[in-house]
Amino acid sequence: MPELPEVEALKDFLAEHLVGRRVARVLPVAVSVLKTYDPPLTALEGGEVAAVHRYGKFLGLETDGGPHLVTHLARAGWLQWRDRLPDGPPHPGKGPLALRVALETGEGFDLTEAGTQKRLAVYVVHDPGEVPGIARLGPDPLAPAFDEARFAALLKEERRRLKGALRDQSLIAGVGNAYSDEILHAAKMSPYKLAASLTPEETASLYAALRSTLTEAVERSRGLAAGRLKAEKKSGLRVHGRTGEPCPVCGDTVREVSFSDSSLQYCPTCQTGGKPLADRRMSRLLK
Repeated sequence: MPELPEVEALKDFLAEHLVGRRVARVLPVAVSVLKTYDPPLTALEGGEVAAVHRYGKFLGLETDGGPHLVTHLARAGWLQWRDRLPDGPPHPGKGPLALRVALETGEGFDLTEAGTQKRLAVYVVHDPGEVPGIARLGPDPLAPAFDEARFAALLKEERRRLKGALRDQSLIAGVGNAYSDEILHAAKMSPYKLAASLTPEETASLYAALRSTLTEAVERSRGLAAGRLKAEKKSGLRVHGRTGEPCPVCGDTVREVSFSDSSLQYCPTCQTGGKPLADRRMSRLLK
C-alpha cells in the first residue's frame, strides 16, 4: 500500500505535470471506484488544475474554481503517468485500469488496481473534508506543528500496542504497515509495547524515529517518476518485507508475526531483547 512518502512523491510529481493544465476528460472504467456522484466526474472537465495536495494517504487534485478529485490508492492501487494517452476511450474489462484522466495536451494518468479485492476509491467533492476518511485523519507527522509535545499527548492515553497505534489514521495520518515496522525498528522498540507505557525518553526516541524515517523516505523518493516509486520504497526498507534476511544493524534474522490480512516484521535483537514474539497463527499450524 502506498504510504505517506510515496503519496508525497506522487503529489510532487503530479504538481509538476498537472498544475496550469486543463482536464479534457475523466473516464471511469470500473464504476465501483466512484464513491460520490454529486458533483459528477464531468464537473472536472475543462477545469484548470490549480494545485495537488496530500491528506495522509489520500491524493487530491484541486481545479480552479471547481471541484476536487480525491483518490485513495488502497492496498493494490497505483497511478501510472502517460506522456501520450491512447486514442479513443478505454474499454471496461478484466484489466487493472479503473479510471483515466486526460489533459488537453494529450498527456494524462491512469488509476489502476491489481488483484480481486477492489478497494481503490475516487471522490469528486467541493471540499476534501467531505471525504469521510479525510475528515477522520489525525495530524500529519511531517507538519511543522507536529512537535514532540503533541506526539506525547496523543500517546499518553493510548492503550493499544505501538504497532496498532502508529497505523491508526485517526491518531497519526499517513503511516501504514510498512513504515510502522521501519519506525519501530529505528526506535529499537517492540511492536507489542503499549503506547501509554512509554517513558519520556522512549517517547522522544520514538518521535525522532518517526520523523527521521518518514523524512528520509520522502527524500529518497523526491524527483522520481511515478513508475519508479514502488521499487524505491522496497529498496529502502530495512525490516519490512525482509523476513529471514539479516538485520542491517545487528545481523540477527528478521522475524515475522502473521495476522489474518497482514504481517509485521521486526528484529529480535534490536527490538525485543532477543526474544521472538509469539505468532499465534503459526502456533495453531504447528499443533
